[in-house]
Amino acid sequence: MSIDLLGIEPRCEQESSAATIDVGDLLVAYLEQLKVEYVFGIPGGAIEPLYNALARSARRGGPRAIIARHETGAAFMADAYARNTGKLGVCCSTTGPGATNMITGVASSYENSTPLLVITPQTALNKFGRKAMQESGDTGIDLVGMYQFCTRFSSLVSHVEQFEHKLVSAIMTAFSSPSGPTHISIPSDIFNAKLSVEGPSYSLAELLHRPMVQDELAVDQLVNLLAASKKTVFVLGVGAREAAGQVIDVARMMKATILATPDGKSFISPYHPQFRGVIGFAGHSSANEALTDPAVDTVVVVGASLGEFTSNAWDTGAVLNDRLIHVDEQEANFTRSPMAKLHVRGRAAGIFENVIARLVEREKKRKVITLVDGHRQKQPSMGDGEQQADPEIMHFELDDPRKIYDDSIPIKPQWLMHQLTQIFPVNTRYLADTGNNLAWAIHYLNPFDRRVGQRRLLSRWDSEQHRYDYGRRQRSNALFQVCAEFCSMGWSPGSAIGTALANPGEPVVCIVGDGSFLMSGNEITVALQEKLPVIFLILNDTSLGMVKHGQMLNESESIGHHLPNIHFASLAEAMGVPGYRVTTPKELKALNVDVICHRAGPTLIEVIIDPDEVPPIATRIKGMK
Repeated sequence: MSIDLLGIEPRCEQESSAATIDVGDLLVAYLEQLKVEYVFGIPGGAIEPLYNALARSARRGGPRAIIARHETGAAFMADAYARNTGKLGVCCSTTGPGATNMITGVASSYENSTPLLVITPQTALNKFGRKAMQESGDTGIDLVGMYQFCTRFSSLVSHVEQFEHKLVSAIMTAFSSPSGPTHISIPSDIFNAKLSVEGPSYSLAELLHRPMVQDELAVDQLVNLLAASKKTVFVLGVGAREAAGQVIDVARMMKATILATPDGKSFISPYHPQFRGVIGFAGHSSANEALTDPAVDTVVVVGASLGEFTSNAWDTGAVLNDRLIHVDEQEANFTRSPMAKLHVRGRAAGIFENVIARLVEREKKRKVITLVDGHRQKQPSMGDGEQQADPEIMHFELDDPRKIYDDSIPIKPQWLMHQLTQIFPVNTRYLADTGNNLAWAIHYLNPFDRRVGQRRLLSRWDSEQHRYDYGRRQRSNALFQVCAEFCSMGWSPGSAIGTALANPGEPVVCIVGDGSFLMSGNEITVALQEKLPVIFLILNDTSLGMVKHGQMLNESESIGHHLPNIHFASLAEAMGVPGYRVTTPKELKALNVDVICHRAGPTLIEVIIDPDEVPPIATRIKGMK
């Protein structure tokens, strides 16, 4: 008996030869271990063995197939499902063009560190190099090579005996640090083979358990610097999602200012009394003022890449300077903050639980403040004697606050963003596609999150998801989602499908421009087929708005941004989806939103917006110069 590379003893040959299992069934069995519910993709001849296994699985209530309309949409669906559940996202295609179609969606997941398993088939091994149809091995269009540059792991299964080990390696790598998509490519003869095992040889729950490692010396330094700081600003990035409650607790204890990056704004209520807005793309002037305040001596950035999107286009005056403390689990993010006075490596949840405990102990010893013993068991709130959040008051500055009340015609996008939180339920999730609508949403869409401060215990076993959960805030707090960093146009229709499947029965609003919807709006028929309550809100200005306004702000030629005046509501009706064309504020308010949110299927709302309103994209223009 030999020891496997994973460090687990496999069954001996005598035991394993007692039964056989199809490769596809074994793959699905591993997904069942992780409580994965869906595999997103489009079938084809070479991937048929996996779909046969999914058909058998669906009949017994296991993982089932969701059929996308384009493979990129399948990747976006899987990405959103993973983001919203914490589980593994899984997408697949047939060989050749099906696999190359997925690359944009996979690349977006790579940039956003979303754990994904990408499955592509190949022609049979004995046909490699013979110009088989859609050949995509190393003698054709090299899929493994292509995916190498946008995945954490990309490998061809060349022997059936490799399959289980490579599959488990891919899944483990997807959840490692940095997390992200992984890819296995399986030739059709391997896919049609059987393995001499009864089922999975390994327990993924055990293999995926990671201890909460942190740099204790750096944590000591962090506590000392915070205790000595006279004025501190905390910045929540997307990597702070599992630790947002703890970071907010520390900021509350210190009476510090709180900011967020565009992809981190979902983790704090925009009405929190210490919140001063978003930095980076489409951010707020009050956030910049907070960072450039001469009295600020410490800026703690938690879980942010500090690239163009999240750093005010590499702003050395506001962010990237020697006041910075960068807390992150991903080593690569520290390469963009070499000027920081401190790097703190590790899981943010554990780090800030540690910080809270030490700060509380310091304050007790100094007898400066009185805090309740056993605070770990206490459910923290924004209050505890301090100003409570008011759902009608924001404590940061909008570029043009008057516009959110301007109900003139054509509809102002600022007014529209503000109205969405008034007419849709508080549990609505919003996804903003790339384009002008992304800028409008980051700046003016501010859903009230009443659950700020909720957090789970430091570490516990999640029996539903079969993994350990390290201080993760309730996923229902992720009310606003964007495609940061890679910023793919057309990502939101597919992502809205994945989000809705991850949050059954809860409304999802897909905010998308007319240009982006023309790229991938066909995914609306997946919501129709799956009976998902997704509202596709199209901002129609008959142009590629960001191109148009970017050219204007850059004093460039006005070219290539014109789009035809399409009646999207009629297009929806032709597909069997209720469609509404809204041209006035009165028409928007007349919609029966309660019925729309509770119907078993999607709705399309086309809003004709003022094409001349200039979005808050100054930092993007700055980053291009």
